[in-house]
Amino acid sequence: MTRTDRLAWLLPSAMADDAAEGAGRPRRTVRDWVVDTTMFLLAAFVGVLAAETSAQYNSGAVLLADQLLGAAAVCALWLRRRWPTGLAVALSLVSIVAPVAGGAMLASLFSLAVRKPFREVAWIGAIAAACSVVQVFVRPDPDMSRLLSIGIGFVLILLVTAWGMLVRSRRRLVEALRERARRAEAEAELRAEQAQRLAREAIAREMHDVLAHRLTLLSVHAGALEFRPDAPPEQVARAAGVIRDSAHEALQDLREIIGVLRTPGEGGEENRPQPTLDTLGALVDESRQAGMKVVLDSALDHPAGVPVATGRTVYRIAQEGLTNARKHAPGAEVTVTLRGRPGDGLTVDVANPAPDGPVPHVPGSGQGLIGLTERATLAGGRMTHGPAPDGGFALHAWLPWPA
Repeated sequence: MTRTDRLAWLLPSAMADDAAEGAGRPRRTVRDWVVDTTMFLLAAFVGVLAAETSAQYNSGAVLLADQLLGAAAVCALWLRRRWPTGLAVALSLVSIVAPVAGGAMLASLFSLAVRKPFREVAWIGAIAAACSVVQVFVRPDPDMSRLLSIGIGFVLILLVTAWGMLVRSRRRLVEALRERARRAEAEAELRAEQAQRLAREAIAREMHDVLAHRLTLLSVHAGALEFRPDAPPEQVARAAGVIRDSAHEALQDLREIIGVLRTPGEGGEENRPQPTLDTLGALVDESRQAGMKVVLDSALDHPAGVPVATGRTVYRIAQEGLTNARKHAPGAEVTVTLRGRPGDGLTVDVANPAPDGPVPHVPGSGQGLIGLTERATLAGGRMTHGPAPDGGFALHAWLPWPA
């Protein structure tokens, strides 16, 4: 049973009566029947005691009228859920001439205090108090002084009214806690959905960064084989080897990402670690083997101290820069420059001049640089990119490097 279910069990059924007021009488629950029967029996017991006292001093028509009015008042309590205000006023008036109805009157005041706001309860309670004063003079008790009778009436009315208002306050509190628990559960579900959506977006960006590099190699070398069918056998074999290796690497990367989706937070021995700054050299070597001219200029102060997340971002930025240079400036020399030290931050520059000849059309999504800009911003840094003055393309990023 959840917290909301427990609060719903604690919430008395009278609150449902308030919500359904004016919309028709709700069906009584088992708890309603128990409460109504208990109040009926208590009012009847008080009425019997009052009837025995009345029988000592009255007889004939007066005694019969007391008993009939008392019985009618007790039976009228079954209507207290539907007409609490009218019933309380009516029983207060009846109690003036029929003390036997006093128990039913107190029960109706209690029900009224449970269901109605203080202002309405206050003026009806004042009417009941006034009726109790009048009743002392209309039907006095020979064994008790009038002042004592008035005091007892006031005390009983105040007690049942205060008790009812206390029950009402408690029920309102439980209702508020129930609504708060329901809202908290809804907000928790919403936060979980947002977290899942953000995780999917992050995985999608990661998938793009990982696969774009591999698939670009496939596209470039497949295009070279298409446009140069008469190439020497060694060049064809080299291009075919690059295509095979790139396809294998792409499958490995895709398998790794799918493995993360299936079992987040778990990794097997066959899963490769995420790229870091230490694997940047392997990325450059791979690009050189694919026929690119790449110069890596790294002058970092204590590179081993670069945070893992920052190193991964540097790797992705360099990977995207090399991928774009291979697409749009084949044959041009690409320079990857790393500078920085703890406390000052780390800068990454990827630049290439304009290509010498025509550029083959290689389709792309255009989302790589946007994703890298978001990645750098989330890491606390910034990234800019655009055409260089010499007609080439330059990419510059700064990332924080704590001291």
